[in-house]
Amino acid sequence: MKDNKIDLYISSLLEQSTDWAKQLEEYAIEQNVPIMEPTGIAFLQQLIRIKQPKKILEIGTAIGYSALQMVHAYPESKVLTIERDQVRFDQAKENIKQVGFEQQIELIFGDALETEGQVLNHAPFDLLFIDAAKGQYQRFFELYTPMLTEDAVIVTDNVLFKGFVAEPNQENKRIQKIADKISKYNHWIANQKDYHTIILPIGDGIAITTKRK
Repeated sequence: MKDNKIDLYISSLLEQSTDWAKQLEEYAIEQNVPIMEPTGIAFLQQLIRIKQPKKILEIGTAIGYSALQMVHAYPESKVLTIERDQVRFDQAKENIKQVGFEQQIELIFGDALETEGQVLNHAPFDLLFIDAAKGQYQRFFELYTPMLTEDAVIVTDNVLFKGFVAEPNQENKRIQKIADKISKYNHWIANQKDYHTIILPIGDGIAITTKRK
């Protein structure tokens, strides 16, 4: 959907991935595991270097790629990450162990819509990263933003969804249904009176949200 020339140009200027990151990236491609695009993860890492959050809450662990990259960007951070798929949870746990970030990353197994009690024990958080079930973005936002510090940053991934939020896919109804849900979230979050939000065309689209002072 989107013109990849600019993205490819920016990607060509990015720092080389670590060996463990390359292995996870290759695995994700082979097994069709959704992870952040190169420019998206690089942007998230730079944001974390600037923000230097002590505690990060991640909704959607998958194989642990983004959690590992966040800690790699700022090793003093502690990441609490939630995953509901047993296979991916186990993979993430093993990957985190292999890289050696067990002390910085803690995993919770379960549906993020049902684990707020466990998460609350670790609050408050300085950064919330939403990258799980697209149709539940608003519910994740509403459930976990009360657990954030006053100057926290909320990052939402995939908010442009390959461009289908702007130019509908007439051939695939399932894909367009997801795109419509994301577009609804984008409009909702952009109109929250208590928050500032900007959507950036980086990776698959990233929304950056902060509380109004």
